[in-house]
Amino acid sequence: MKIVGDSEHFKQPYDIDEDYVSSKTTDKRDSEAVQKVGMELVSLSKTQLDKIELDEFLYDAILQTRKIKVNTEAYRRHMQYIGKLMRNFDIEPIKASLAIVLNKNNNETAKLQMFEKMRERLLTQGDDEIQTLVEHYPQLDRQKLRTLVRQATKELAKGTESKSSKELFKYLRSEIQD
Repeated sequence: MKIVGDSEHFKQPYDIDEDYVSSKTTDKRDSEAVQKVGMELVSLSKTQLDKIELDEFLYDAILQTRKIKVNTEAYRRHMQYIGKLMRNFDIEPIKASLAIVLNKNNNETAKLQMFEKMRERLLTQGDDEIQTLVEHYPQLDRQKLRTLVRQATKELAKGTESKSSKELFKYLRSEIQD
């Protein structure tokens, strides 16, 4: 006969498993970390989000977040819901994919800045820079570069917005693939 106060009735998971270590603070830290990853996912554009492999429920929840006003209670609760969904998945692959997507954007920004500097050097140094650029990138058309640079400097000297300068930037970006 078992007595009601018997320890068999009151066993907890940590009584059986000696490796079981959990506390509320570690659980909260883990859930907050997952929720931060969820916030980063929400801040991505749809095309960036498509590059990351996500569960369809999580993907839909992230897209629904865009319909909710930021800094409202509904937004906060929805972010907690995304965190709850993410707790069921291994977030390391998601973090890795997220880092790749974000770094790709940084690389893209660096490329744009490189083309911008190239254009500025072309406009300030003229034929000497065109020669160095054509030697370094033989696929560039020297005559087209000279024409675009000449037109852009004339437009900039007038003080108007330079369409040729924009065209030069587009030409450099389309022809140079590094």
